[in-house]
Amino acid sequence: MPKTIYADYAATTPLSKAARQAMEPYFGERFGNPSSLYAFGQEAKTDLEAARADIARCLNARPEEIYFTSGGSEADNWALKGAAELRSKKGKHIITTAIEHHAVLYTAQYLEKQGYEVTYLPVDELGRVDPEAVRAAIRPDTILISVMAANNEIGTVEPIPAIGAIAREKGILFHTDAVQAVGHIPVDVQAWNCDLLSFSGHKFHGPRGIGGLYMRKGLRLPPLIHGGGQERGLRSSTENVASAVGMAAALTESVAEMEAESRRLSALRDRLLDGLSQLPYAKVTGDRENRLPGTASLVFEGAEGEALLLHLDSRGIRASSGSACSSASLDPSHVLLAIGLPHEVAHGSLRLSLGRETTEEDVDDVLKEVPQVVAYLRDMSPVWDAKLQRPVWYA
Repeated sequence: MPKTIYADYAATTPLSKAARQAMEPYFGERFGNPSSLYAFGQEAKTDLEAARADIARCLNARPEEIYFTSGGSEADNWALKGAAELRSKKGKHIITTAIEHHAVLYTAQYLEKQGYEVTYLPVDELGRVDPEAVRAAIRPDTILISVMAANNEIGTVEPIPAIGAIAREKGILFHTDAVQAVGHIPVDVQAWNCDLLSFSGHKFHGPRGIGGLYMRKGLRLPPLIHGGGQERGLRSSTENVASAVGMAAALTESVAEMEAESRRLSALRDRLLDGLSQLPYAKVTGDRENRLPGTASLVFEGAEGEALLLHLDSRGIRASSGSACSSASLDPSHVLLAIGLPHEVAHGSLRLSLGRETTEEDVDDVLKEVPQVVAYLRDMSPVWDAKLQRPVWYA
C-alpha cells in the first residue's frame, strides 16, 4: 500500500486532540440540557457560554454577538435570507460575487425567485474583487453586500476591510463568508467592519456539524429556525454543547499557533506552486501574494481533473479538483470560469490544501507523483497532440 498523504484540508480537517479532549465529558456525565433550570442543566449552560466567549475573543467580537449554527452553510443562509427580510422595506438589491461558495450563490438565486435583484460582481484573473467595483454597484435600494473572505478553491484572500469600510460608509449591511479564513488568517470583525460573518468548526480541526454566525450587536435578524427559542430566541434547537466546546477549543488552539503555522505552510505551499507550475501548459490559479497559507491550486491542460484525482488517489495522495461540495459534478468550477479560464482548461484543476500534519517529505512525494500522473493522462489523450500545435492559452 502506498503512503497516504492527505492534501485536502480545505475540504475538512481531522479533529484535534485538544477538541476531542474538551468534548469527551459531554458524551458522558455532562449531558445536561442548557435550557434546564436545575443545576445540572445550568452547568452545561455555563460551559456553552464559556465556549461562546472563547470564540468571540478569537474574532474580536462580543460573546453575545456569536450564534451557534449547524455549520457554515446554515450561517450563510441565515445571513442572506435574514438580512433580505429585515431590510426588505428599504430595498431588494443585493451585491455578491461570481466566485462565492454555493451556500451563498444558491441562496442568492433563491432570493431572486422571491423578487430580489442580485448583482454578481466579476473578479480579475487572480480571483480578486475590486472594492471600487463594489462601490460602483451600490444603488439606493441596495440592502446587503456579501463577499467571501477567502476563496475555497483558489485560495485568494479578498480585500475585506476595504469592502467593509465602503458598506459601513453607505449604511449597507455587510456579510462575509469566512469559512475558509477563520482559524487560518487573522480575522477581526471590528477592523473588517462586518455586520455578519459565517464560520464552520470542521475547517480548523473542530467537529463537523457545528459553526456560527457573528451578528453585530444592535442587529437582530429574523430567525431561520423557529422552535424553543434557544440562542436568545434567534436560532431554535437544543444546543450542541459538546460540539460548541470542541469548536472553541480547536479555534483557540488554531489562533494561538497561527503565526508560526502560517509561515510553515506558506513555505510548503510555495514549493508546490513553484515546482508544479514548471510543467508545460500548467498554471497557478489564484493570487500568489494574497493567498491562504495552505492552499495550492493549479490547472494542467490536457489532464482531466477527475482522472487526475483518481490516479493520485491510487498513489496515496488525497486531493481535490475545485471545492469538495461540488467535486462529484462533471461541470467545470464556476470559480475557474469566473477568473477567465477556458471551459476545457478549467476541467484540469487540482487543489492541494495543506495542514497541520503536512511534512516536507509529503511535499517531495507530491512533487514527484503529480508530474508523472499529468504526463500519463496527456499521453492517453487523443487530442493532446493537437493542443500542442496552438499557442499557449495563457500567454
